[in-house]
Amino acid sequence: MATSGGGGAALCGALLDYKTEKFALTRNRRMGLLYRLLQLAVLGYVLGWVFVVRRGYQDTDAAPHVSVVTKLKGVSVSRAEDARRRLWDAADFSRPPQVGEAGFEPVSQRRSGSPSVLDGICVEDVDCPMGNPVVHGNGIKTGKCVMFNSTHSTCEIFGWCPVENDTLPRKPLLAEAENFTLFIKNTVNFTKFNFSKGNTLQTNDPTYFKTCMYDPFFSPSCPVFRIRDMVEAAGETFGALALLGGSISVRIEWDCDLDQPAAHCQPRYSFILLDRRYNFRTASYYWDSQQQHYRSLLKLYGIRFDISVHGQAGKFGIIPAAVSFGTGIAFLGTATMICDLVLLYLDAKADFYWKEKFEEVRMGCGTTWES
Repeated sequence: MATSGGGGAALCGALLDYKTEKFALTRNRRMGLLYRLLQLAVLGYVLGWVFVVRRGYQDTDAAPHVSVVTKLKGVSVSRAEDARRRLWDAADFSRPPQVGEAGFEPVSQRRSGSPSVLDGICVEDVDCPMGNPVVHGNGIKTGKCVMFNSTHSTCEIFGWCPVENDTLPRKPLLAEAENFTLFIKNTVNFTKFNFSKGNTLQTNDPTYFKTCMYDPFFSPSCPVFRIRDMVEAAGETFGALALLGGSISVRIEWDCDLDQPAAHCQPRYSFILLDRRYNFRTASYYWDSQQQHYRSLLKLYGIRFDISVHGQAGKFGIIPAAVSFGTGIAFLGTATMICDLVLLYLDAKADFYWKEKFEEVRMGCGTTWES
């Protein structure tokens, strides 16, 4: 007896169906125009963006080893309140990594506190524990409560006198600093390609670095920068920034195409204002002829330069080139896919195109048993 396996035939049809492409030439100018435009867009993206702009055919190194050396040059004179003049040169200005100004000279001695400091008010000695610091004050309590005036008593403290004067000048004390120059020597090393490059011009002229000044258009290879130009490039004026200090980011970017001559690998500089206030304190100590301990305390308002270096280098590589080319070929297939979707689902004659594109070929598939 021969029987046909109905369940086996259904399973066979579901698992063993094979689909093959059927090409149908469509005389539709709108679809033809859309197809060519999509192809041009893909070609423009692959050739223009991937290969030309992004250099997708190159192997890259985006983690160079860098070194930075800076030197500040300039001389200025300031006049203190007591009419004394002080000369400032590069050794005074370049307190790495700061540029600063202004100061005063205090001496160590015992003094009474101020009634405006709440922690310094007292009635008797027990209110002034010896060795305790004065909160928001300027010294250590000596254990004595002394008369400040006819109405107030304060704790005696051991500290530096006189205390810091917070009065700010109306204009920068060292206005000549805007004409100071900052020499920035930067070297990058792309170890992946064994390639090193510096930002200094290779020249036999020993006076070049003494006379040149950086200009992004006329002298881009000179690593000597005028302070005023750097501040203005960051969007601020020197006079406004030098009074209370500030912080400027100096960003050096390298984008080197090693398929080109090494001379084409040049850095680009950018300057960004980070903060409009910056100051710090520094002190030097000495003894006078009477063996009295003194110190010179300087509160410096100045401009801080934070230098950062970023870079990448690229060179032709067969693997990235093959990957980028294959990706471009794959993208060309999207033009066909988009046109098929429009033709089969959005066009007015979508039903007609559907019937012409897809054709089902039926063949018998079953199992026969004989007994």
